[in-house]
Amino acid sequence: MAAPSTYAATRDRLEGYFDRTASKAWEALTSDAPVSRVRLAVRAGRDRMRATLLDLLPDDLGGLRVLDAGCGPGEMCVALAERGAEVVGVDLAPSLLAVAEGRLPAHLRSRVSLRANDMTDPALGRFDAVVAMDSLIHYRMPDLVGALGRLGGMAPLVAFTIAPRTPLLAAMHLAGKAFPRADRSPAIVPHAPCAVLRAMPGMTAGAPVSSGFYFSQAMALRTPG
Repeated sequence: MAAPSTYAATRDRLEGYFDRTASKAWEALTSDAPVSRVRLAVRAGRDRMRATLLDLLPDDLGGLRVLDAGCGPGEMCVALAERGAEVVGVDLAPSLLAVAEGRLPAHLRSRVSLRANDMTDPALGRFDAVVAMDSLIHYRMPDLVGALGRLGGMAPLVAFTIAPRTPLLAAMHLAGKAFPRADRSPAIVPHAPCAVLRAMPGMTAGAPVSSGFYFSQAMALRTPG
C-alpha cells in the first residue's frame, strides 16, 4: 500500500514558515539590501536560475497567460510581465504577496494579479505556461509528481526547479534530519534529475545552477493540449 501523501502537511508548514518566520529574511534576500556573503551568493544563484527558466519560454509572451506558482516577493512576476504576459502570481504567504504588490512597477500592475492560494488549485484556471521556481523543492517524490501532474493539467508547459541530489546537498539534508530544530526552515528534499525524468512522460532537464549554498536544476514538463 502506498504511503499517504504528505503534500498538504508540507504545504501548511511552508505557509507558516514563509508567512511569519522567514518573511523579513526573504524580503531582504530578494531586494538589493546588504546581506551576508552566503546570502549574496544565494541571491546571485536565484538571479541566474530565473534567467534560465525564462529561457525555456518564448521571448515574447504577449497575449499569453502565465502562472507564477510560488511567486514569493514577485521577481518572476515582474520578469514575465515585462515580456508581455498576463501573470497570475500565487503564493501561500500573504506577507510576501504584500511585498510583491509593493514592488510592482506602475506600468505592469494591470498585467499582474496576486493571489494567496495553493499553486495547484485547478480553480486558478487554464494557462499557457506555469513557472515554479524553487517552490517544489520541499516535496518528496510522490508529492512532487502529484503536484506536477496537477500543474500539467493547467498548462502545456511547466518550467520548474528541483534541488539536485549532490553529495554536499545530501549531507546537508541528512544533517538536518539528524539534528532537528522546531524553528528550522522546512527541509529541502534533493532529487536525482534522472529519477525525475523517469517519473513522468514529457519531462526534460535544463541547466543546473550552483552558487555558494544555492543548488538548483531547471526542468520542464510538456503535456498535450
